[in-house]
Amino acid sequence: MISEHINRGVCSRKTVVDLAPDGTINDIRIVGGCSGNTNGIAMLLKGMKAQDAIERMKGIDCNGRGTSCPDQVARALSEAIKNLG
Repeated sequence: MISEHINRGVCSRKTVVDLAPDGTINDIRIVGGCSGNTNGIAMLLKGMKAQDAIERMKGIDCNGRGTSCPDQVARALSEAIKNLG
């Protein structure tokens, strides 16, 4: 199942998540932001359970913004899990 999340408060613009029915991350694409970092995050997350990734990245802050690209990925994953229903 593919889900899109519009990122807010960070340099990246959007996170596209492809979750398997069991909540495993098949693929993730972060649009915009620091290419090396966002591509690295995406590669590390492939094959991981979405809930485990959320627990590791939720609440990470970037320079006092109250969020970060990893935090936005965690939010995108949370939305995708809800959409799995």
